[in-house]
Amino acid sequence: MNDQDEAWVRQEIIDTALAMSGEGLSPGTSGNASARWEDGMLITPTGMAYDDLLPEDIVYLDAGGSHAKDARKPSSEWRFHRAAYQARDEAGAVVHTHSLNATALACARKPIPAFHYMVAVAGGSDIPLAGYATFGTKELADTVRRALKDRKACLMANHGQLATGASLGHALALAREVEVLASQYLKVLALGEPHILDDAEMARVLERFAGYGQQDGD
Repeated sequence: MNDQDEAWVRQEIIDTALAMSGEGLSPGTSGNASARWEDGMLITPTGMAYDDLLPEDIVYLDAGGSHAKDARKPSSEWRFHRAAYQARDEAGAVVHTHSLNATALACARKPIPAFHYMVAVAGGSDIPLAGYATFGTKELADTVRRALKDRKACLMANHGQLATGASLGHALALAREVEVLASQYLKVLALGEPHILDDAEMARVLERFAGYGQQDGD
């Protein structure tokens, strides 16, 4: 990777943060985004409006969480971003949002079960709930790491949601899908007891997802 590649990734992080804010997934500066880079990550800084961000404001953190002395301060949530990369080897990016419906479920401490087959988009038969811990702490990072052990996304108790992906575009798309599913699930709960798809059906869905959208070669 060269300096031009890094500048492109820094700008992509800004574009992702602006999309999160503009779409209402993260009002104001309530969320954060990162991309895996070298042995660490590039991540949004703390306390800066996304509209004001320049590529040089994006912070590089090494594997130990250290950054250059003359750099901006990283997001206070950098620890759970690092935990997500540790849990998901294939993840190239992480987005964290406070989207309305996912956050409502997270505050009610309700994971999203298999009420709809699209729950499999997160990699399993549910979208789990990471346990509560104070924001920015190692304890919160540990709960996220456990929740992402075999899932690509999770809710975070009394906090919000987190989604991973091979790229920033994939991570953002998954965060959008989690928010849609959260909205649907809340409506189902208002109607009564949801009908949950069983593990056998979700296993079939996951198998079909593995090849979904792939075109046969000529």
